[in-house]
Amino acid sequence: MKIALVHDYLTQRGGAERVFELLCQYFPEADVFTSLYDPEETIELGDRPVNTTRLQNIPGATKNFRLLAPFYYPAFQALDLEKYDLIISSTTSFAKGVKKRPDAMHICFCHNVTRFLWDTETYLKEYKDFRLYSPLIEKICKKLRALDFHYAQDPDLYIANSTTVAERIRDIYGKPAQVINYPINTSKFIFDDHKEDYFYVSSRMISYKRIDIIVEAFNWLGWSLRIAGDGPERERIQAKALENIQFLGYVSDAERTKYLSKARGVIIAALEDYGLVPIEANASGTPVIAYGAGGVLDTQIPNKTGVFFKKQSPEAIYDALVEFNRQSWDYAQIRHHALSNFSQEVFFAKVSKLMEQVCGFKPNQSLNSSIQVE
Repeated sequence: MKIALVHDYLTQRGGAERVFELLCQYFPEADVFTSLYDPEETIELGDRPVNTTRLQNIPGATKNFRLLAPFYYPAFQALDLEKYDLIISSTTSFAKGVKKRPDAMHICFCHNVTRFLWDTETYLKEYKDFRLYSPLIEKICKKLRALDFHYAQDPDLYIANSTTVAERIRDIYGKPAQVINYPINTSKFIFDDHKEDYFYVSSRMISYKRIDIIVEAFNWLGWSLRIAGDGPERERIQAKALENIQFLGYVSDAERTKYLSKARGVIIAALEDYGLVPIEANASGTPVIAYGAGGVLDTQIPNKTGVFFKKQSPEAIYDALVEFNRQSWDYAQIRHHALSNFSQEVFFAKVSKLMEQVCGFKPNQSLNSSIQVE
């Protein structure tokens, strides 16, 4: 069976790209396609050839990839995938729009519906020019929504990373989706049951992540908080923080692993579509304090792996932290929860079973020998 793996763009290294990296490891003989590729800024593919679209030839495209939104669907449609029996797309936006033979199968790992189109204000409001150009942006987005809906009908099977995303695929695209929670590379996270006296946030500094309300709660409490990450909101938020809050900026993977393992708890205030950070914290033996909506409902057990707060407000976070502080936590059990449910081995066993059911193809186990599992 000839397989093509397709991703929106390989110009950054986020959760979607980490999942695509796993798919590339699981299917080492598959051909890789994407719209834009910057090997210095994205996942490690070694010497593996990466096929790109004509957008790759535009000067500065990989740095300004968000500005090319109107051109992605035509670029993906122009890819020649006629020889492939199975197309596996990994997407939050445009890769689902590739063409296939009528008898070929297209399985779409949908990390979310195209968020900047269907929730435009939430997605773009932190960009300073959004209000100025919002009438023009809305006209463009209206046309792109129609295209997005049209091409969303093409995949034969959707796999969603969470119940929340499956509901969005159903409500917006009118398509059913199988839920398979995405994994983490459990071998990259270390267990430590000797916690230090600080809480930890690992996040981009953008408005919907709600770092502002976390900072306000910790201003009241006076407890130690360390925040890793950067973004357009950093300057504003940092100006409001007291001395008990430390802004780390960019941290390496090794530093991040240590912070996750040593923290008393990891805090997530955003409504996440899925969210790998809570699972990564659990794999480190660390409980979470999270806004109780979205993807965390699939991955966390209240009062076992963490606590939820019901409102995105500093008062709700304050109360959750006080509750968190009253409890004793079984760090080894928290890690066991992550390894048992969100390892790559568990994930690909489910994927393999589903692929066998829908297209009669069971990946040879020798193909995934390069994937590290515990």
